[in-house]
Amino acid sequence: MSEITVQTEAKPDILRFVKAHIRDYALLLSLLAIMVFFQFTTSGTLFMPVNMTNIILQNSYIVIMALGMLLIIVAGHIDLSVGSVSGFIGAVAAVMMVSWKIDPFLSMFVCLALGATIGGLQGFFVAYHKIPAFIVTLAGMLIFKGLALTVLGGASVGPFPREFQLLSSGYIPDPFGGSFNMVAMLIGAIVTAVIIYFNYRERLNQQEHGLAEEPDIIFYGRNLLIAIAFLGFSFLMARYKGLPNVLIVMFALIALFVFITTNTTVGRRIYAMGGNEKATKLSGINTEKLTFLIFVIMGALAALAGLIFAARLNVATPKAGLGFELDVIAACFIGGAATTGGVGKVIGAVIGAFIMGVMNNGMSIMGVGIDWQQVIKGTVLMLAVFLDVYYKNKAR
Repeated sequence: MSEITVQTEAKPDILRFVKAHIRDYALLLSLLAIMVFFQFTTSGTLFMPVNMTNIILQNSYIVIMALGMLLIIVAGHIDLSVGSVSGFIGAVAAVMMVSWKIDPFLSMFVCLALGATIGGLQGFFVAYHKIPAFIVTLAGMLIFKGLALTVLGGASVGPFPREFQLLSSGYIPDPFGGSFNMVAMLIGAIVTAVIIYFNYRERLNQQEHGLAEEPDIIFYGRNLLIAIAFLGFSFLMARYKGLPNVLIVMFALIALFVFITTNTTVGRRIYAMGGNEKATKLSGINTEKLTFLIFVIMGALAALAGLIFAARLNVATPKAGLGFELDVIAACFIGGAATTGGVGKVIGAVIGAFIMGVMNNGMSIMGVGIDWQQVIKGTVLMLAVFLDVYYKNKAR
C-alpha cells in the first residue's frame, strides 16, 4: 500500500517540476526536433562531420555576440549596433594587418580594445545621460556602418596573414595522427565528465540544504542526454579534422558567462536591475556603472565576433556584419529572454542561436530561397515572443 502511495506522489512531483520548467525543456526539445527534421529532409547531410563543423563556424560569431546581448536584454536595454560594430572592427583589422603590415596579435588586441571603447562610449550615453539604448545604438549602427565603408574605401581588403586565419579556420592539433582525431574525443570526454561532476556536486549541495526540486529520474536522464550529446558531437568532430579553435574560444566564453550570471554578485545585480531598476538603485547598487559595464562587454564581444567573421572569410568587406544584430537579438528572445528584462539564461541564448543556425543551414541545403528563409525565421521569432508573453500572463 505504501509503495502505491509513493508512486502516486512521485508522478505529481515530476509533472509539477516539468510544468514549472516547461520553457527550458520546450526549448531544448525544439532544437532536437529541428535537427531531426533537417536530418531526414536533407537525406542525412545535417549530421555529417563536415556539415556539423560548418554549423559551428557559421554560428560562432552569433553565439559570441548573443552572450553579451543577453546581458543587455536582461538589464532592460537593446543594442542594434553589434552588426555594424563587428563589420567596422573587421575593416580596421584588415587595414592594420594587410595594408599597414602590423603584427596580427597586436592588431587583434587593439581591435578588441577598440570594440570595448565603442561599447563604453554607447554605454556612457545610455547610463549617465539616460538616452534610450534603442536610439543610441541605432545611431551607432549607422555611424559604424559608414565608418566601415570609409576605412575600406568601399572595396574588400584581404587576404589576412595565416596566423590570423587560424582564429577561425584552425583546429586543435592531434599529436597521435591518423584519420580519427583522438584529442577531440579526449577533450569531449573530459568536458562531459566535468559538466556531470559539477551537476552532481550542485545536486548534493541542494539536497544538503533541502533545496533539491528536480526529481531523480529527470536529473539522471538529463545528465545522460548531456553525455550522449557531447560524446556524440566529439565523435563526429574526431572523424573530420577535430575541434575548431573557434569552438574552444566559444565554449570558454559560454562557461565564463554561465559562471558570471549564476555565481557572481555582478550577475545577480544585472538581473535585479532588469527586474526593477528603481528598486535596485534604492538598494545602493550603482546601476549607471553596471549599465556602462555591460555595454563595454558587448562592444568587446562584437569586436571578437568581427575578427572571427573576417578570419573565416579571409577578407574584410563593406557589407560584413549586415543583419547580424537581427540574428543575435532573435537568438536571445527565442532562447527565453523576456522583452521586459530581468529574465533570460546563457544556455537559452546559446540554444536559440543554434536553432537559428541549424534552420539556416538546413534550409540552405534543401534549396529554400533566402526570401522564404526570412519569412520562416521571422515566424519562429514571433512565435517565441508570443509564447513568452502567453505563459507570463498565464502565471499571473
